Amino acid sequence: MLYLTKFLYETFLLPPGIFIVFMLALGIWLWRHEKRAAIALISIAALLYILSISIVGDLLIKPLEGRYHPPANIKGDVIVMLGGGSVAGTPDIDGVGSLTGSSANRLLAAARIYKKTGLPIIISGGKLYSESASDAIVAKRKLIGLGIPADKVITEDKSRNTWENAYYTLEILKARHFKRPVLVTSAFHMWRSVIDFKKFGISVEPYPTDYMSDVNSSLHLNSFAPYFGELTKSTIAIREYIGIAVATL
Repeated sequence: MLYLTKFLYETFLLPPGIFIVFMLALGIWLWRHEKRAAIALISIAALLYILSISIVGDLLIKPLEGRYHPPANIKGDVIVMLGGGSVAGTPDIDGVGSLTGSSANRLLAAARIYKKTGLPIIISGGKLYSESASDAIVAKRKLIGLGIPADKVITEDKSRNTWENAYYTLEILKARHFKRPVLVTSAFHMWRSVIDFKKFGISVEPYPTDYMSDVNSSLHLNSFAPYFGELTKSTIAIREYIGIAVATL
């Protein structure tokens, strides 16, 4: 009963399910008056539905997340954490500014690797817009708050995308004579990151984190319920595949 209630609730009352239902209803109504418009609307609703269910979201994201696995033994000489988004001006325990979910998961992984290895951490991530927060600055404050010494955290706050992450990180690696960076980023983002870092001659030790899909998933009723989180997962995966294609070409 719980799964059925959840299925009906998410399908008919919450986005994107409620939009899909409205588009289907409108498409059926239009069928008598304007078949081309009806077909277009029903097709859009069907595509939105497909991209919003967990079966498709997992199918798209798993090849990205399974490309690399965390090493059992870390052999690098520096940790490089890529920023994944931050929010400016929000209250925090020891200042202002917060990290988004992906950034926070990457930060936790970087902090735990530091606790295990004592390696210095380079945080790469700047402002995308003038009013945005800098991922690197916010992350450094949080790492210090977790007890990591300030002199162990190096910030690179000029980059705005993965290509620039690699470009500006290379300057720090050369200046400080680091040879084997342990690259920490979301599992879905690692494939593209490795390609971009290789373009600058940087051989990284991938340490993926922030996974979005279960290793073993099973089918159940809610696997077919459209859910905003699954639409986000599908969108992220498609963006990464496009990014990989562009980076490769």
